[in-house]
Amino acid sequence: MKFLELEAAYLVIGAFIMIVTIYVTTRPFMAKSAFKIGVTGVFILLSIFIGLHYYITTNRIAEVSDRFTSGKPVICENKIQRKTEQSVIISKDLGWSLKNDIFTNPQYSRGFHSARCISLYTKEFPKPTE
Repeated sequence: MKFLELEAAYLVIGAFIMIVTIYVTTRPFMAKSAFKIGVTGVFILLSIFIGLHYYITTNRIAEVSDRFTSGKPVICENKIQRKTEQSVIISKDLGWSLKNDIFTNPQYSRGFHSARCISLYTKEFPKPTE
């Protein structure tokens, strides 16, 4: 189910590309083997690209979730308010919680999916000694 949630848009685009490939390779001016070669090739490429995107996205979700649960901040894109802050820093200290890969906070009207977030790099500086 997570695959369909994360890749639905890419599956629709892939289906459109397959339909165009089938249409073009069945035209009378195409070689007899064009359908077999074209559809097979495009299917393999789309499968590789969609599978790679899924792999990268699930790894990012795991990385963001691990970072958040360890108390470190992450950053998410704010698609609702594009006029002000384009991104939101999320951490437990700021009142955020994570449930089913969705970050929620009572101060925000909607949550943020962890697939659309990245780990925020903050350099750790040593504390001064006295």
